[in-house]
Amino acid sequence: MIAVGLVCVGKLKESYLREASAEYEKRLSRFCKFSIKEVAEQRSDAKSAAEIEAVKRAEGERLTAALGGGYVVVLDGRGRQATSEEIAATLAAAAQRTSHIDFVIGGSYGLSDEVRARADEVISFGKITFPHQLIRIVTEEQIYRAFTINNNVAYHK
Repeated sequence: MIAVGLVCVGKLKESYLREASAEYEKRLSRFCKFSIKEVAEQRSDAKSAAEIEAVKRAEGERLTAALGGGYVVVLDGRGRQATSEEIAATLAAAAQRTSHIDFVIGGSYGLSDEVRARADEVISFGKITFPHQLIRIVTEEQIYRAFTINNNVAYHK
């Protein structure tokens, strides 16, 4: 069974987000060994571009240290916009090459260039901006949807 990790900055604070995450973790257990690795958010009231870059660099170091060593998909607004079917194809193709796939979500300032450089693929869920806690749930749902597409389960319709 393939291992799929979600590597992200910060913890889910709201109970409704934790409940949604737990539901998708349960659903994903049917298809993969799913795990979430949360790295510490860099506390800062950064205002300048240099301060923001320092925050992204510090969080990026923690993110890259938490990666499982397999295929890495970074979620970034500047990435290639992908449909659910394309995400499913990415997951299937990566599973042919490795036993571990990580999806990476940055903090509120985004991702460092170093994290993006480590990616095997950089994808975007569209042009709108999501709070980094909400995108975790969207990502879990899309991973689940990808597995249902790849396994011909009716959910994805």
